Amino acid sequence: MKSILIKHGTLVTMDGDDSILRGDLLIRHGRIAARGEVGGVGAEADVVIDAAGCAVLPGFVQTHIHLCQTIFRGSADDLSLLDWLKKRVWPMEAAHSRESIRASARLGVAELIKGGTTCALTMETVNHTEEVFKVVEESGFRATVGKCMMDKGDEVPAGLCEDTGASIKESLRLLEKWDGKANGRIRYCFAPRFALSCTRELLNEVAKLAKERGVMVHTHASENRNECAEVEKDTGLRNVSYLDSLGISGRHTVLAHCVHLDASEFVTLAETQTNVAHCPSSNLKLGSGIAEITNMLERGISVSLGADGAACNNRLDMFTEMRTMALLQKALHGPEVIPSKQALRVATMGGATAMGLERQIGSLETGKRADVIVVNLDALHSAPQQQDVVSALVYSAQTSDVQSVVIDGQLVMRDGHLLTLDEESVRRDADRESSELLKRAGLKT
Repeated sequence: MKSILIKHGTLVTMDGDDSILRGDLLIRHGRIAARGEVGGVGAEADVVIDAAGCAVLPGFVQTHIHLCQTIFRGSADDLSLLDWLKKRVWPMEAAHSRESIRASARLGVAELIKGGTTCALTMETVNHTEEVFKVVEESGFRATVGKCMMDKGDEVPAGLCEDTGASIKESLRLLEKWDGKANGRIRYCFAPRFALSCTRELLNEVAKLAKERGVMVHTHASENRNECAEVEKDTGLRNVSYLDSLGISGRHTVLAHCVHLDASEFVTLAETQTNVAHCPSSNLKLGSGIAEITNMLERGISVSLGADGAACNNRLDMFTEMRTMALLQKALHGPEVIPSKQALRVATMGGATAMGLERQIGSLETGKRADVIVVNLDALHSAPQQQDVVSALVYSAQTSDVQSVVIDGQLVMRDGHLLTLDEESVRRDADRESSELLKRAGLKT
């Protein structure tokens, strides 16, 4: 593994003191070996990156992604959640082949890397999850991946209907094969889709196995009012309360969305230290609503960010999610809430904490795994450079400003060019497989 020296940058460390310094960062053996003033790390390296005019910061950590949906981009617009699932997304997921899943995952990972995301928590579909693991391994990306689990539900295509035991068996097989691979860069999580698509038996078993095996649980909760009403009708409990009653809560659990909560559910999230993955653009596009993020943060609830899938967002862009989160909360609660420093922390350390990786990634500190991005702040939309660097990152910067990306000490993008994925073949394969998948699903192209 080559050593890397990133010099002359503005280091936005996201450490406990929120230190920002103009200086150099040295990476050796996959870890941050030193940071200091310009010339202060006193070392040469195999690879030298000049970051003059750039911010150097920890890579973004997204805690709710569906890589299997990237090639659905533009194929499920202008629908509310349950119609979106039943009319478009479930038929397309059921039509996936190994080849189309692979193409979708490659497209998603390429987009994430180019936008500065170095780690993601991703829920795949029922079938062919092995292909996603392979793409993550080959691309150098960091991800915790879960096979979607679905053993009940109305209007679910036959290709997604699972036997409870078979769903658990396949999840355990993937866990045993992939968890901890690639020097710990790849991990497994249990991923029951949501309360309406999982039996009580399945959720009980997931809760038990997750605690026994020490792995995460990643599911959806309280995204849409109709979904919440159906869960309460079926179970007699509100969504978060129902999941908590089965053991789907706690430090190892990430609940995506949590848009519609009552007062008791906020208390449950805080008391159980359950993590919330906020997906502002997805919630807006599906018309689901605006999550009470300010309330959550004031209560000490762990909040992180995710773009969700390209089928309900259309882009996997953390700059957009940071900015949108902050602006929505300001519209609700006034301009003082969610300052730029807090928004950036949610996008970095917030995600690392939600994934139980806060001691490994999320900040530029000596000894941590080297997940680092270099973002150009010399573009017209970020000028003048004299402005606050964190403000520029949250409110002005764009994905096209990301220059270089390091994951686990490996340079995976330099000067805007992907090094572990061939961009032309990624785009070509995605185009081909998307067209074929829509035909198999019986949907118009």
